[in-house]
Amino acid sequence: MATWLSVSNASHAESLNTDASNANANANANAKTTYQENAHFNYDYFTYNNHDLNVGAEQFDKYLSLLAGKRVSLVVNQSSVVNYRSHETQHLLDALLARSINVVSIMSPEHGFRGNKSAGEKVSSEVDAKTGLPIHSLYGALKKPSPDMLKNVDILVFDIQDVGVRFYTYLSTLHYVIEAAFEHNIDVIVLDRPNPNIAHIDGPILEPKFSSFIGMHPIPVLHGMTLGELARMIVGEKWLDTHSRAELSVIPVANYTRSTSYSLPIAPSPNLPNDNAIRLYPTLCFFEGTAVSIGRGTDVPFQLIGHPEVKLGEHKIEVKPNAGANKPKHNGKTIYANILNENDVASASISGLKLQPLIDVYRKMNEAQKTFFTRPDFFDKLAGNSSLRKAIIMGITASEIKASWQAELSQFEKQRAPYLIYPYNAASD
Repeated sequence: MATWLSVSNASHAESLNTDASNANANANANAKTTYQENAHFNYDYFTYNNHDLNVGAEQFDKYLSLLAGKRVSLVVNQSSVVNYRSHETQHLLDALLARSINVVSIMSPEHGFRGNKSAGEKVSSEVDAKTGLPIHSLYGALKKPSPDMLKNVDILVFDIQDVGVRFYTYLSTLHYVIEAAFEHNIDVIVLDRPNPNIAHIDGPILEPKFSSFIGMHPIPVLHGMTLGELARMIVGEKWLDTHSRAELSVIPVANYTRSTSYSLPIAPSPNLPNDNAIRLYPTLCFFEGTAVSIGRGTDVPFQLIGHPEVKLGEHKIEVKPNAGANKPKHNGKTIYANILNENDVASASISGLKLQPLIDVYRKMNEAQKTFFTRPDFFDKLAGNSSLRKAIIMGITASEIKASWQAELSQFEKQRAPYLIYPYNAASD
């Protein structure tokens, strides 16, 4: 398998301005300041046992030459780290500054540069106190880099950990970053990372009229692709609203296959604090469009199903604001919750995308004469259609609903095939 993969939006890449800037001279001088010393970066959420993998960011020999003499902007957050296994963890920003790369700015996605903002909370642009570099928020007034943000940039580097679910917003940020860069003939490098849900392809294909920042592309809820592969697909399928001669390059994960299990070294966002939450997320996120809590404002976000009036489980848990949820659903109330532990995930009773929990809780709420779909429009955006919600209301079974997706999922698998980087197992490499 090739270790270097590149997709161009034209037969030749646009020549880039190679005039180096001195804008980050102070940052380079302070390159030894490492971000793991900052309390906002916590590297102890997960049991990291992926000893044979090297994420794209760690393969400096594959991309440093592309950055030499260029003014570089990084699209990064707290997950953008290298050398975790050696216990010499560095943030990518520190690693590049230490190698005299001319980083001129940072762009941050939802949850911010340090990954400590609540879901949906607007993130302000700021100046990094340690390096003096501007941090441009892509989850505030703007979600797409503006011309001013790109004015003194020659190349963009994207390195953010995803979880492989369509409505996780880092994919939409990637889309807008590539689109804005290509509009200004700026090349983009995606430093790829594994998808912890890569084994699953499931859910309805998004219908165009339900497109939003929590779903921009005609792909299923669980697409089974890395962000590097999706970047190739976005460009190759011409989903960008631009025609450009800029180039997209992807640095793949070394020694990775589609059958490789992966435990994330760092929480990708505040409410996905462990592997259990990440596996449950594709199913439980649909409850965000309902009256049911999935644990925001508790110690087990995305690991429970609860309600203050309908007894959905035996656990009584108080919901209150915390670092990951400043305004949680049912704030200040006690919910009756079913906590979904690791055994539930291991038994595959709810990992992947499972519809039965939605159907069962809908029926229980209906019997209690409580409204279930309190945010139907949001639920439909998560689903990418209105059909799923209507099918649940009509009492259609989970197997019948899933059967209705199969033809489109088969077509999607064929459509995505040219953009895949990783084999299904080591033997097929």
